[in-house]
Amino acid sequence: MNLHGIVAVSGKPGLWKALVQNKTGFVLESLDAQKTKLVVNVSTAKLAALDEITIFGTDEDIKLTDVLNTMKASATEAPDAKADGKKLREYFYEIAPDHDEPRVYSSDIKKVLTWFHILKERPEFNEEPASSAPAEEEVK
Repeated sequence: MNLHGIVAVSGKPGLWKALVQNKTGFVLESLDAQKTKLVVNVSTAKLAALDEITIFGTDEDIKLTDVLNTMKASATEAPDAKADGKKLREYFYEIAPDHDEPRVYSSDIKKVLTWFHILKERPEFNEEPASSAPAEEEVK
C-alpha cells in the first residue's frame, strides 16, 4: 500500500491528500466524495502522515501500515467504527495482538477502523510504495 502524501489533520474529520506545499503549509484535498480543499498552516495545524504513524505495542511500537495490511489480508471483515467497544477491541486483538491495551484507547481503534474504511476503496491502498518495488526486484 502506498500511503505517501496521505495525512490526518488534528481537529478535522477524515483523511486528506497533500497536493501542494507552499511556504507556510500545505494545500490538502479530502479523500471523501466531496473533494474539499483545505489550506493548512504548519505552525498552527497538526498533520500526521499515515505512513509514519505507530500504535503502542507491548514490546515495540507497531506501524499503522502493518496494521492496515493485516486488516486488508484478514478473513474477518472489519467492523464499523460505530460498533460496540467490546467488539472493536476483540477485532483489534485479532489484527494487532501485541498492542498495549492500557495505552491504546477505544477512540484510537475507532480512528484506525474509520481510516481503513476510507482507504480500502482507494487505488493507493492496493499499490506498492515506490521505494520498496526496486528492492523487491533486486532480491529476485
